[in-house]
Amino acid sequence: MPASVINQISDAFVGDYAALDPIAATYLGVSGHDQDLTDYSPEGHRARADLAARALREIGATEPGTDAERLAKAVFQERVGLDVERHEAGLSTASLNVISSPPQDLRQVFDLMPTATAEDWAVIATRLAKTPDALAGMRASLLHSADKGDVSALRQVTGVAEQCETWAGRRGGKSFFASMIAAADEVDGVSDGLRSDLRAAADAAAAAYGDFARFLREDLAPRAPERDAVGEDRYRLESRYYTGAKLDLHEAYEWGWAEFSRIEAEMKQVANRIRPGATLAEAAAALDADPRYRVHGQDALAAWMQRLSDNALVELRDTHFDIPEPLMRLECKIAPPGGGVGAYYTGPTDDFSRPGRMWWSVPADREEFSTWREVTTVYHEGVPGHHLQIATAVHQAAELNRFQRLMCWVSGYGEGWALYSERLMRELGYLDDDGDLLGMLDAHLFRAARVVVDIGMHLELEIPKGTGFHEGERWTPDLGLEFMLTRTITDPTHVRDEIDRYLGWPGQAPSYKLGERLWLAAREEARARQGAAFDQKSFHTKALRAGAMGLDLLREQMIG
Repeated sequence: MPASVINQISDAFVGDYAALDPIAATYLGVSGHDQDLTDYSPEGHRARADLAARALREIGATEPGTDAERLAKAVFQERVGLDVERHEAGLSTASLNVISSPPQDLRQVFDLMPTATAEDWAVIATRLAKTPDALAGMRASLLHSADKGDVSALRQVTGVAEQCETWAGRRGGKSFFASMIAAADEVDGVSDGLRSDLRAAADAAAAAYGDFARFLREDLAPRAPERDAVGEDRYRLESRYYTGAKLDLHEAYEWGWAEFSRIEAEMKQVANRIRPGATLAEAAAALDADPRYRVHGQDALAAWMQRLSDNALVELRDTHFDIPEPLMRLECKIAPPGGGVGAYYTGPTDDFSRPGRMWWSVPADREEFSTWREVTTVYHEGVPGHHLQIATAVHQAAELNRFQRLMCWVSGYGEGWALYSERLMRELGYLDDDGDLLGMLDAHLFRAARVVVDIGMHLELEIPKGTGFHEGERWTPDLGLEFMLTRTITDPTHVRDEIDRYLGWPGQAPSYKLGERLWLAAREEARARQGAAFDQKSFHTKALRAGAMGLDLLREQMIG
């Protein structure tokens, strides 16, 4: 990457931030910090915020010399500026939800660590032994925030406590940490002394997670509000963070209803083709019972994911997308138990020595799976979704600085692209089977419902007339759950997890459909402007190689 001042500041920020947040360093693939854990105390959060504020001042004083530098500066200021704004609002030290907050980050970082050699396990032992201190820092921050009146809703506190109990082995079975270190017995060169260190560290980590769960239930829960809605002021900040756009929330709410109705009508047509006269639920039941769409066992599910993902990589390469060779490796795995239900992606390291990975989190005791719901999910998490988007940016070392390639993540851009990718695969003929198509439409109906329910619950809006659902009432969590259970055909276990997710992660869930809305608009505006010269493959290449950015910036970049 050319050594402009803007890129130097951005590159230095990634290295300095990695030193202050070793867990983030591992997620980002920045080496040299895998033996350490993040300081989650108020002082640790303050140090990271101070670093961000200094970097913002430095980059604000620069003058870009090229269009690429202007974009790099704008991306940095928008993302890092919002990090500082959220810290100043007290959101970093109070962070606690059932999907993405420090307790989950700390547990999941061990999934990404190499385990092939005795040296790898020595690093794990060192990091694992520091888990109690990391949890102590979280406790200090949560109490610090509580003393100022900032506590996550009771639903989030008790939900995280349950997760921590699972990881601690206090809800049946071994702890996550005891299960994790068992793999060291299969590695040559792991000494008895190292095994002893691993067992001691695993026992201490499990005990610390169990004690953290007790703290959440006994000390924090009594101070937690029962009300889940965060209100419009906080929601606006969170919405800007997750979309990178200043949205009219009320217009977005109305659009969400219109989009939901459009998709629901098409689903009824597809359901009728699957089984004439069937309701959506009846069509789903028919597909669930069809052996063509079933796999048995979690290993079989992982193998099915891998085959579908590998085929997509091979078939889309060179025809619809430019896919460099390092991106052709994508691993599909079943996630360890204890987290929320669903799929997620983790990106490759800078040198691709750790590949991109698609993880599927399923109930530990579940062995039967319906694939018609999940074909579209493989495309969302893998190719042409998250893997193609994130790994393409990582591969752009010649054009993007390290912040753009490794650290910049905007949910509206990333999740919007992944949802757009599902629709694109339909356009390309990969979802012509009515079962797979119903699964794709259900995923999109679910994302449209998220716009309605997430904004509706947090702003406590009125349910409009003509919707056929509690018209004139104001949204509550109970109504949100009822709506998702009765108006979508998503698995009920997943739905219940989702309601907790929305309430603890305000503004994130709508970013999928709102992001897809902008990606589609950008493509159609580019097509209208370029006419016969428009080339969809070139449009995608330009967009992905530019790296992640807020949706307002993306619109300027693609249609300006």
